[in-house]
Amino acid sequence: MPQRKLDVVLDSVKRLLRVGATSNLVNLLQKQHPADLAQLFSELPDKDRHAAFSLLAERNGRLAMEALSELGPEAGAALLADRSAEDIVKLLQELPSDDAAAIIDYLPEELSSAVLELFQKRPAGGDVGELLEYAEKTAGRIMNPKVFALSEDMTAGESITALQNARDVEMVFYLYVVDDRKHLVGVVSLRRLLLVSPETPLKRIMTADLISARVDMDQEEVARQVAAYNLLAIPVTDEENKLVGIITVDDVIDVIKDEATEDIYRLAGVAGDERAFTPAGESLRKRVPWLAVNLATAFLAAGVVALFEKQIDLFPVLAIFMPIVAGMGGNAATQTMTVIVRGIALGELTWSNSKKALLKEAVVGIGNGLVLGLAAALVVTITRQSPMLGVVLGLAMVINMFVAATAGTLIPLGLRAANIDPALASSVFITTMTDIFGYFSFLGLAAVFAKYLVPGG
Repeated sequence: MPQRKLDVVLDSVKRLLRVGATSNLVNLLQKQHPADLAQLFSELPDKDRHAAFSLLAERNGRLAMEALSELGPEAGAALLADRSAEDIVKLLQELPSDDAAAIIDYLPEELSSAVLELFQKRPAGGDVGELLEYAEKTAGRIMNPKVFALSEDMTAGESITALQNARDVEMVFYLYVVDDRKHLVGVVSLRRLLLVSPETPLKRIMTADLISARVDMDQEEVARQVAAYNLLAIPVTDEENKLVGIITVDDVIDVIKDEATEDIYRLAGVAGDERAFTPAGESLRKRVPWLAVNLATAFLAAGVVALFEKQIDLFPVLAIFMPIVAGMGGNAATQTMTVIVRGIALGELTWSNSKKALLKEAVVGIGNGLVLGLAAALVVTITRQSPMLGVVLGLAMVINMFVAATAGTLIPLGLRAANIDPALASSVFITTMTDIFGYFSFLGLAAVFAKYLVPGG
């Protein structure tokens, strides 16, 4: 929804809630698309959001839950958390099993157990419980178990009839073919099925070489498969290659968005589930431990500076230019780390093929150091009338830029090889490296060439 229209609708909702015009409010909400409603709910204050959702849920439960699904499982669970388990189950039945399972997973533990227990008693409620048995962030957790499949012994005509009689089919662009034991054996497109004669056996027109995902495959890898092969959906199989579900491209888009958000947050040392309006106390609790780690590493850099305390006393000008070396190294390392972490996330970069990337980043680092170091040296020479101080600063920048490039490449790769998320831990180690080497190279070179510097700066 365009921002201007959103602002108008938002003001209308607030005004109608304030005057108690519930019928007009529901009519207004029912005219909105579920995605627009989700955007609207996210903009409303907490009290108004609950009130508007409750009114819509009473009159049009399906639309309310579709909007809730667009809002995301965490925010959706927050809107449902003050309701009874019976009400929640009634509303969640409006959603596909995978969306319902995602929301249940974010409910408070006691309420989640009660909702799940009630779900199990319903005819189609077992699917939700089965999905929650799979590990988080796996194909099994995000798949829809209601997948339409055809027997390999059927003809094209029989398949079309079966499709016409099917109900609640998740997606029919691809029709999956199974044997008599439900093993996935092939796939046929709807277009191909309609173009052949009705008597044609599926075995003759299906593609046996197809892309599928195991229930225990990481959801990021699922997203990579869908993106790499330009798929609209991917079938999910168990350890015996039996077809158990399907993941459609809309679910994959959500995965990509969530994973990208998580990686961006982790690069900054922020918890992946924190949002702009997360309570201040909770944000404080999540951020302080990471900042404490940064504080500890900052003391390591301060220790390096302390080693050259006499040189700084003798040449106070060193304190002015010292942050330039560390700061430029940190910025260069962030650039390298961003490129490398992205390459790892997309599966482009592994430890085995990293030599080329390391060589390229080292060349870029040295090149950056030479260009920027020369510029910094000229500035210092002109402003401080000290060519040797300029040389020291320039050389220190070349060294630290090289360190930044190699550390920004090797540290994420090393963490990945150790099964540690490189987005989570790289920044602390890399910042420490560039600070320590930046200060050490600059102050160390100043100590070596001290007799050529002007005392007092």
